Amino acid sequence: MPIWVSLVNVTDQGIRDIKRGPERLEVAAKRIEEMGGKLLGFYLTMGEYDYVTIVEGPSDEVAMTFLLGMGAAGNLRTKTLKAFTLGEFKEMVKALP
Repeated sequence: MPIWVSLVNVTDQGIRDIKRGPERLEVAAKRIEEMGGKLLGFYLTMGEYDYVTIVEGPSDEVAMTFLLGMGAAGNLRTKTLKAFTLGEFKEMVKALP
């Protein structure tokens, strides 16, 4: 399944209600599972981004739908990167001329 890494910042609204952050993460993890995906990793981080998440799912469309829903709630802003495994990287390199 495709994998995405999201760099996440909490909005002003999200920080005002940060005590519910862990609960919101659990709800998000259940939501992505309902959509056929899985939260592979979550990290609270110091620096430019507040969280880093790693999610797998069945398609880019599912990932985008999930991210749009998360953003619409108003607590987070994301920058998302599509990620490739080492195995996928090896296959890509093999295909080079």
